Amino acid sequence: MDERSPIQNTQSPIQNGLLGDLSAEAFLEEYWQQKPLFLKDALPDFRSPLAPEELAGLACEDGVTARLILEEGGARPWEVRHSPFVEEDFLELPETHWTLLVQEVDRLVPGAARLLDEVAFLPNWRLDDVMVSYAPDRGTVGPHLDSYDVFLVQGLGRRRWQIGDAPLEGDASYVEGLDVRLLDDFEPDDEFVAEPGDVLYLPPRVPHYGVALEDCMTYSVGFLAPTPQDLAAGFLEHVASQTGDGARYRDAGRSPADPPGLVPEADRARLRAMLREALDDDAALNRWLGAHLTRPRRGSNPAPATPYSAEQVRRLLEDGAELHRSTRGDFAFVERDESTVLFAAGTKPLTTQVLDLGNEHLMKLLAQLLNDGALWIEPTG
Repeated sequence: MDERSPIQNTQSPIQNGLLGDLSAEAFLEEYWQQKPLFLKDALPDFRSPLAPEELAGLACEDGVTARLILEEGGARPWEVRHSPFVEEDFLELPETHWTLLVQEVDRLVPGAARLLDEVAFLPNWRLDDVMVSYAPDRGTVGPHLDSYDVFLVQGLGRRRWQIGDAPLEGDASYVEGLDVRLLDDFEPDDEFVAEPGDVLYLPPRVPHYGVALEDCMTYSVGFLAPTPQDLAAGFLEHVASQTGDGARYRDAGRSPADPPGLVPEADRARLRAMLREALDDDAALNRWLGAHLTRPRRGSNPAPATPYSAEQVRRLLEDGAELHRSTRGDFAFVERDESTVLFAAGTKPLTTQVLDLGNEHLMKLLAQLLNDGALWIEPTG
């Protein structure tokens, strides 16, 4: 491949994670949100922790977000079907030309969650989820754009990728009348075949088109990209939900209304100042950001069948049990003055070496996180 091509085939040893001998600083400076990067054999020991049948089983579980995309063999070309599914839905599928996509597999399968450790050079709050796709021969979701950064890790079989060499500028043109948004003028700049352990990084809005060459599973590590509108709407909803006797509009000493239908500039100025004051609270904004950025994206985490008590948690930890995060993206902290505000807990499995088992408040917090599904516990033996 031409050395000047933005797509580089890089032989990368596992000891440095999926970037290989490319430093995190170099990747962030040269590639992140700028141009694609193909990493050949980036994770040579990685193989799909799920079989295709197990992924289909997850798609049948309550609360799991999944889609089936049928290019052929559906009620119409490029039909999209949404979860929940039942086993019969998969028995009726054609042999080729379809794809199953399951969101947030990192919350359900520890082997998928471990992929997040390979991108620990990026902050937890930017993580969205690990989506897993399965496709038989010629299965595809078509040529399209994504609005977020993604690492596409090949876990099973081979997939042919055709991609653009840079993010698309301006508005994209899509095929009309379909359930999916497919580019109608896709022209690739590069093409290659991904095998298990290969990784493709794509910035937002890079056109790409992947087609399974055989039974194929791809693990997509996606990243959040909030818009100003998302943040403004979320924080305003939070402010509006706060209870208490808030300050109301006051206009003592005002001038007589003339005419009464006019909203005078002095009134508008007071209302603008009132709104700015409600929003201009950095402490409240920081608290909200921490909670907002670490919330489960698509509903709640899987919770235990029987709630834990603080005493049960203490006994399990005394016996050597380990605590694990359901997913890395649910945990973050903010440094404030000389203190640290945690919005969840944990960076590695937590053991008695780092936990004060005599701290009743901590045991109650851990029990709450376990019962909320943000943590899960692995007993010994």
